[in-house]
Amino acid sequence: MKIHNLSAGPGVLPEEVLRQASEAVISFVDSGLSLIEQSHRDRYFEEVMSNARNLVKELFQLDDSYSVLFLQGGASLQFYMVALNLLKSKAAYINTGTWASGAIKEAKKVGTIDIIASSEDKKFSYIPKDYSIPTDADYLHFTSNNTIYGSQFKAYPETSIPLVCDMSSDIFSKRIDASKFSLIYAGAQKNIGPAGTTLVIVKKDLLGKTGRNIPSMLDYQIHIDKDSMYNTPPVFPVYVSMLTLQWLKDNGGLEWIEKVNDLKSQTFYTELDSNPLFEGTVVPEDRSQMNATFLLKNEALTAEFEKMLKDAGISGLKGHRSVGGYRASMYNALPLDSVKVLTSVMREFANKFA
Repeated sequence: MKIHNLSAGPGVLPEEVLRQASEAVISFVDSGLSLIEQSHRDRYFEEVMSNARNLVKELFQLDDSYSVLFLQGGASLQFYMVALNLLKSKAAYINTGTWASGAIKEAKKVGTIDIIASSEDKKFSYIPKDYSIPTDADYLHFTSNNTIYGSQFKAYPETSIPLVCDMSSDIFSKRIDASKFSLIYAGAQKNIGPAGTTLVIVKKDLLGKTGRNIPSMLDYQIHIDKDSMYNTPPVFPVYVSMLTLQWLKDNGGLEWIEKVNDLKSQTFYTELDSNPLFEGTVVPEDRSQMNATFLLKNEALTAEFEKMLKDAGISGLKGHRSVGGYRASMYNALPLDSVKVLTSVMREFANKFA
């Protein structure tokens, strides 16, 4: 039976990427070695790292004023690294959920944080829109997509100060003007590759201004100077990320995947809004394309619904343990057919129990 992987992360990857990656684990190009035995100092992997960085710039149409890094520690380490490298006096943050709250918590260890907007008052079920951005802040940080609660920025903040964004769960899912951002970071395990590496895109002229003595492993400039190889990089995750970015480019880039993701989310939300047994948890205008969160109105039917999901081969639909409910994660590599299987099960469930 085909398994339809709607997990929030690590998320689904393209089948052709998985095939290429599995072959490389046995024998990597003509090196005679497995990819995971390969020295990161060898020309074979140096080419992988270079190609991965160049593909990021190409997909986002970024010039050489930006550096691209593949680091370790997940997006959670970036919560602290961003502040350590950029925060001089104070920074502005928008709180839209668990990961944004985590970024705020870590940044407060470095300096003064001004929370200029929050949707915590309504359980993070919307994106704040009426707020003022202080012009004297060192940067504005926000999380583009709320993985756990299922909301997403449809328009990005307009500001003259440096814009910093955690794009972990919707990076490369649509066309954006990446040049409006001074720093973008994203854990790989949603739309880029397997867990183990984190993408950081940073405008080089932003760095070196805090006067702070930054530990080497947490200093963006040191990682830039060493081409993301100051220490041994996560070879396999970087390679799979390169393959995924190439897959994205070969199929038509961000313009192509935006159309695909639009269709998947429209298919799901059309069913959700018409189905009498389910309800969404986010205001419609702020619903995430990547992580659709919803509830079963009658919890007494939970066992019946989950049996139907299992019988249909649907995996990873349960909501985050902190909020419950259900979450359909529709990352780039999830086929439209998997969304259609889910909506078919939801319709069949309503026909049987409504």
